[in-house]
Amino acid sequence: MDMHRDGATAWGAAFATLPLQLAAAPHRLLFFAGASAVIVSMLWWACWLAAAYFGHAFPAAPVPPGWAHAVFAQYGMLAPFIFGFLLTVFPRWMAQPALARRRYVPVFAGLFGGYLVAHAGLLGSKALLVGGIGVMLAGWLAGLAALGGVLVRNGAKDRHALSCYVALVLGACGLAAFGAFALGAPWQFAYVAIRLGTFGFLLPVYFTVCHRMIPFFSGNVVGPRYRAFKPAWSLPSMWALLLVHLALDLGHHQNVLWLADAPLALFFLVHWLGWQPWKCLRPGLLAVLHFAGAWLWVAFALYAAQSLLAFTDHGFLFARAPAHALTVGYFGSMLVAMVTRVTQGHSGRPLEMGRIPWLTFCLMQGVAIVRLHAEFSADLPRWLVVAAFGWLLAFLPWVLRSAWIFLTPRVDGKPG
Repeated sequence: MDMHRDGATAWGAAFATLPLQLAAAPHRLLFFAGASAVIVSMLWWACWLAAAYFGHAFPAAPVPPGWAHAVFAQYGMLAPFIFGFLLTVFPRWMAQPALARRRYVPVFAGLFGGYLVAHAGLLGSKALLVGGIGVMLAGWLAGLAALGGVLVRNGAKDRHALSCYVALVLGACGLAAFGAFALGAPWQFAYVAIRLGTFGFLLPVYFTVCHRMIPFFSGNVVGPRYRAFKPAWSLPSMWALLLVHLALDLGHHQNVLWLADAPLALFFLVHWLGWQPWKCLRPGLLAVLHFAGAWLWVAFALYAAQSLLAFTDHGFLFARAPAHALTVGYFGSMLVAMVTRVTQGHSGRPLEMGRIPWLTFCLMQGVAIVRLHAEFSADLPRWLVVAAFGWLLAFLPWVLRSAWIFLTPRVDGKPG
């Protein structure tokens, strides 16, 4: 009886410490939120697609399901990973003390709590959907306040931090636009939200972080024979071209998007080659960053080709293939690569890829190819279902492993 009581007491004590363990560092909380959302977002979307394909009833969302999928994948699923990373590295980049718990816990509470409420709203409640978006936006603004304080104390001198912060501000505008649409604003607000999420928020943050970290990681491994490539003109050029893309896209001039997308494809290819992937094939944790990066210039080559075809009156033959080369191929693959690296390093584990992250990364390449193939298939709905459930299959082992790490102490006994 005493042994049973002692065991129950130990389990109770362990569960009681979980919130404190999870809140020990910003990346733990926000990565846990993002990992959970990776499953929740795609499970809802996969079930909706399957129900539509097989003719089963499914709760009607208060907004078009495809738009909800695009918005919550960007602002609800990927955004927590971005905030978790930036709340951790902003102080390090600018040689400042780590942020206090009171600065990042509200970001988690707002983003993740609001996301869960909003997702419940997708099952048929407009009030929950709108309320959840409002709470998400409050968490987003808390993140902007926390990161903005670090940036102000630095005098906004760190160009990578400034670039990421501008992208987060545009992300807040996009999320607010979708909230307005959910409240009854014209459909153009949803269109702006989706485009800002991709080209104003996610892509600038992803590339800015890669521009800073990939040469750093690569140089540390390869050594003196590695020539770091991160020119000062990169970030201004990226922003200029992406703003042209957004202006043309939001003005519905898709047939001339190649004016921005062809230079962007070349720009990203130049950087991918400049980071010398052929020198970075080992270890796997470094190689996957370079493999994932290849999707970026491929995506914009597809965007440019599609726009040129439309310009010559051949229509939009690639449909949403370019968008999913970018979102599933680049965003999804780089998510696994970068988050695995941060998780390994910040949990005191060896900087190695491991079987489960490798499995997820390789499966993700297959999911991206299937999703692109769907756009050229005579049976698009079936392949959309396959791709959605493929995403769940690919990510589930990685999510479970990551959640375990976030909920347990560092293996080296250090705080954080």
